[in-house]
Amino acid sequence: MDSNYNHHISVLLEESINILNIKPDGVYVDCTLGRCGHSKQILNRLNDNGLLICFDQDQAAIDYAKQIFANQNNVIIIKSNFKDLKKELIKRNITKVDGFIFDLGLSSPQLDDPNRGFSYQHNARLDMRMDQSQKLDAHYVINNYSFQQLCTIFSRYGEIKNPKRVVDAIIQQRQINPINTTFGLVDIIKQNSPLKLLFNKKHPARLYFQAIRIEVNNELSILEQSLNDAISLLNIAGIIAVISFHSLEDRITKKVFSKYTKNTLPKEVPISNYFAQYSLVNNKTVASEEEINANNRSRSSILRAMIKNY
Repeated sequence: MDSNYNHHISVLLEESINILNIKPDGVYVDCTLGRCGHSKQILNRLNDNGLLICFDQDQAAIDYAKQIFANQNNVIIIKSNFKDLKKELIKRNITKVDGFIFDLGLSSPQLDDPNRGFSYQHNARLDMRMDQSQKLDAHYVINNYSFQQLCTIFSRYGEIKNPKRVVDAIIQQRQINPINTTFGLVDIIKQNSPLKLLFNKKHPARLYFQAIRIEVNNELSILEQSLNDAISLLNIAGIIAVISFHSLEDRITKKVFSKYTKNTLPKEVPISNYFAQYSLVNNKTVASEEEINANNRSRSSILRAMIKNY
């Protein structure tokens, strides 16, 4: 494990920990362990009767956490995608949880380690796997997906209006030689993007890389089910908190929370005394200007939370 890539500043850390309203003897699940930012703060608020369960599919994160929590008897570390959180918790006879935290997207170590192939700022083999034991990677996607498949993922997961010119160039280039590296892909994107994008503050490859990463890790299709699974395990007064970093993740979170918090009574029934089983803890919380200045990666973050009332 390379200690150079273990530095990570958790986004909206104080806000998310406060919103969980942690009980000292409660059961809490960090679904996206990363470099333990949220987990350390949760554990600091637990007594010996409290329990913290941490999930991550990245072996580097698991190895780091095992060092950090080496002598903690009330911490359980699970190497697994959060899509399996319900199965893994029930396997351990954990059926009631007082709080879940999902901190979606990439951690700084994943972005900063050039060998992981996530970043358009570092040259590396195209990879982008959060779980490095899985077969599908960015290299396969770029060199094997059809024209239509690439257009679909760039449109759907990158919300790119017209990716056809870039996709055409990818197809043409890989017929000559495989596209092996991040910079090789960046060059193709730059050469085939509208001129105005090249002078934009945001990198022209940003949304293409986002789309590939989402495809490789199946991020959006597992999110909705995972949120539903977490909610099904909430204790009374339990809270689920989600930090998202782009509109696609936030849209799914809003959709799921809305399903649970909407008024299901018939229109003709008076609602003056209606008390929903679930309610929103906040509308949405974003990073402060001070936090954005200190950590630019927080600029797009959104925190939403929901509580189970009974």
